[in-house]
Amino acid sequence: MTNKKIKIHVKNNHWAPGSFPTDAEGEKNFTITKEHLDEALKNYPEIKEKLEIFVDWDEDNFEKSMSNSDILLAWNFPTKDLKKISPGLKWIHVISAGIEHLLPLDWMFDNLVLTNSSGVHAKKAGEYGLMSVLMLQNHMTKIVTNQKNKEFVSLFSNPINGKTVVVVGTGSLGSSMAKHISVLGANVIGVNKRGKNAEGCNKIVTIDNIDSVLPNADFLYLAVPETPETKNLITKEKLDMLKPTCGIVNIGRQSVMDYDALCKKLNNNEIAGAILDVFTNEPLDKNSKLWETPNLIITPHVSSDDNGNYVKLTLDVFVKNLKLFIENKELSNQVDKKLGY
Repeated sequence: MTNKKIKIHVKNNHWAPGSFPTDAEGEKNFTITKEHLDEALKNYPEIKEKLEIFVDWDEDNFEKSMSNSDILLAWNFPTKDLKKISPGLKWIHVISAGIEHLLPLDWMFDNLVLTNSSGVHAKKAGEYGLMSVLMLQNHMTKIVTNQKNKEFVSLFSNPINGKTVVVVGTGSLGSSMAKHISVLGANVIGVNKRGKNAEGCNKIVTIDNIDSVLPNADFLYLAVPETPETKNLITKEKLDMLKPTCGIVNIGRQSVMDYDALCKKLNNNEIAGAILDVFTNEPLDKNSKLWETPNLIITPHVSSDDNGNYVKLTLDVFVKNLKLFIENKELSNQVDKKLGY
């Protein structure tokens, strides 16, 4: 690197329905300030003196600032003519794990590196996952529906020991839950693209062989990002393979599962219950039939966002990579342009 300072453009978003963040609380939790960056860099004075940092909102000063920026730290950004707008751009860090909003990655130019925050959500997501599976095991989705209907019905349950949990997506989010639930004696079958072993899983199958394990599932846990391969993965036909006593959790993306087919099965008592944390349009439309579907609990996309610590955890990943960037070393958490994650 030369003596010229490395310029980082930080793009924050004001909240807007259908975007990110979706509300004022989200904006508060996800905004990166100069103070946040100073705190993250306080143990790296040798790095800090090499930086010029510009913190911005939306696209207020995007083109002007990006014209001489080396690094972009953001969730979303205009991808059209990015090379022309920012000829010196070398690295983009996305503050989320999912990057489906940037797909396809055909806008990426040669030597541009894209990294994400995969892994920072794992601890929180693992605890949410454990909670959601145990809620299903204890009939909480049905109990909440009965409460709404003022029905006092005894629904007894058993420990989760020996139950089969099929985890689709064994990255940091899925495997974090698997580690928790396996300790309680659950049989965990992981499903992933390459058949790669994952902590907490007793068995792994490739995504091509998912049909072989769906009929055995007491719980189907979806934790995959949105990619061309995962879209419409859990169709009506796949849902028909599940036992009527099966419970479903989705913390990945709505596009992975047919929610219309799920609603029908829940209404017909052909699925025991479901907990959904992700929706194509967020906030979820007030007219959505999901609100009135029985034995369904809706959570507002909160499964993996660590309250008050999200920015710190994200910047921990970013600063470690920043050190590598300055040392001309390979960055971690790189997104595969072909795979989209």
